[in-house]
Amino acid sequence: MSQHRIELTLAGQKFAFATSPEHETSLRAAAALVDEQLESLLTGGNRSIERAAIMTAIKLAGDLQAAKMNLSVTENPGASLDQVSALQAQVDAIEASVDAALKTLSLPGAPRPIVP
Repeated sequence: MSQHRIELTLAGQKFAFATSPEHETSLRAAAALVDEQLESLLTGGNRSIERAAIMTAIKLAGDLQAAKMNLSVTENPGASLDQVSALQAQVDAIEASVDAALKTLSLPGAPRPIVP
């Protein structure tokens, strides 16, 4: 796998990257996305390139986490359905316990329970 250098511009600054020919297209696309986010933050009043870079990194990391979560659910929908079923069973059990407790409680001197 041979490497060559390409030059990319991010937030008006030029950067040199080493990449293989088969990864150049994805590197350019990633750089374009980062540059778009940086420019958006910098033109939105943020004057610090460092702060804009950190905010961009955090935003893109959040997007990556969301995409991984969506992919996980798509690849293995049975697992999420099992989790939802287990949680629903726990909620049902808690509701039953609360209902039973409320039926045994009543206000002093009242002929009926607190909850009708």
